[in-house]
Amino acid sequence: MVKENFIQVQNNIKKACEKAGRNPEEVTLIAVSKTKPVPMLEEAYQAGSRDFGENKVQEIMDKYPVLPADIRWHMIGHLQRNKVKYIIDKAALIHSVDSLRLAEEISSQARKKQVEADILIEVNIAQEESKFGISRAETLSLVEEIAGLPNIHIKGLMTIAPFVENPEDNRKYFRQIKELSVDIIEKNIDNVSMSVLSMGMTGDYMVAVEEGATMVRVGTGIFGERNYN
Repeated sequence: MVKENFIQVQNNIKKACEKAGRNPEEVTLIAVSKTKPVPMLEEAYQAGSRDFGENKVQEIMDKYPVLPADIRWHMIGHLQRNKVKYIIDKAALIHSVDSLRLAEEISSQARKKQVEADILIEVNIAQEESKFGISRAETLSLVEEIAGLPNIHIKGLMTIAPFVENPEDNRKYFRQIKELSVDIIEKNIDNVSMSVLSMGMTGDYMVAVEEGATMVRVGTGIFGERNYN
């Protein structure tokens, strides 16, 4: 089923791109493989997936050595500073940077390993108490502070929109992230590009694509429901 689901999500992304007058090649589908066993990831890989998202450092550590080397691993969950050293040379992109202290640790560990770290700033656009991320108002100043750090590059923004029954309810939030990215671009800050907007999940990724997402994070839509037991 994983292969069929993956292809279906890709087709849905194409449809959303057509509706918005976008090129589907602008959108990267991240298969969110948290809690899923390696054989299911292998099935997604066979279907063409090269971008996998994990919420926990330990899962990247466990899966990284046993899966193909051309996979791009995305750290999409909350990242604790004491865990940065384990994934700094394994994650192609860290989506969930929401503080200067975390960015400083990423910069420091990247220097030690002599790698360059690409990151996204996580914005809690809907101001939900239960979610990580900074407010829209704080984003520009955090971007400016992080931009000066060595071995770290801001590639864009990430958000986790509210869990809603109707995906249209999240359109305004995706639109706000897009607007925020444009505001940041206009500041012309060195070492900052806004080429990546990571937004949209299984329930609302088509709306996110219509509003400018360049990465969507789809787990249940590809791998089925999760069992956390």
